[in-house]
Amino acid sequence: MRIATYNVNGINGRLPVLLRWLDLARPDVVVLQELKAAQDRFPEAAIREAGYDAIWHGQSQWNGVALLSRVGEIHETRRGLPGDPGDVQSRYIEAAVNGVLIAGLYVPNGNPRPGPKFDYKLRWFERLQTHLASLIELDAPVIVAGDFNVMPSDLDVYAPERWREDALFAPEVREAWQRLLDQGWTDALRHLHPNETIYTFWKYWRRSFERNAGLRIDHFLLNPPALDRLLAAEVDTRPRGWEKTSDHAPAWIVLSE
Repeated sequence: MRIATYNVNGINGRLPVLLRWLDLARPDVVVLQELKAAQDRFPEAAIREAGYDAIWHGQSQWNGVALLSRVGEIHETRRGLPGDPGDVQSRYIEAAVNGVLIAGLYVPNGNPRPGPKFDYKLRWFERLQTHLASLIELDAPVIVAGDFNVMPSDLDVYAPERWREDALFAPEVREAWQRLLDQGWTDALRHLHPNETIYTFWKYWRRSFERNAGLRIDHFLLNPPALDRLLAAEVDTRPRGWEKTSDHAPAWIVLSE
């Protein structure tokens, strides 16, 4: 079972890129972030024509997450991260597919730091930790995937010294990430590639992709039953080199049946 995560950076504007990649890679399940589309503007017909069922949590102009499947019915279990009824940002969706519970998320960026956006990011991480505490002990495999907007270590950023003050690399944010690992979650890409330089995001300017001046901010967290089934974890950099593409590349894992 191949599960992918992809920040599409605007699903309607980059729909040809997404459809091209789906046809090329044929992932079984995909979690998408940054749809930047209202609920009624999700391109459901095109996604279904590509062979995928879908659920989505849209938001006009910003945010938005979705889950696609071509290997079974999507049984939605949660829409929106609990813990703050006043939070209306579309950043979390959760569903069971083919015996696997999959949570797709888009963690707030948090810049500028310090400030209200950074405070919101830290509160969001706290809510995420609380919710994931209820999922880590499930007997079924659980995958938490998406754009976490955090580089966990110096290995995950091309020039660490330039990012020390950024909200994606702040000590408080990396500590929040570590608290998730301390709960018992495993970073799938780093588990299989402990010492490799792996990036999932490259800025559009200064030939960042061509120079491989990137960041690893898109992650998979696995609970123990999911980790027992983990066979592979990689980043598909091909779409990042296409025209009119996202600044992220899709990452994926493979679980045994």
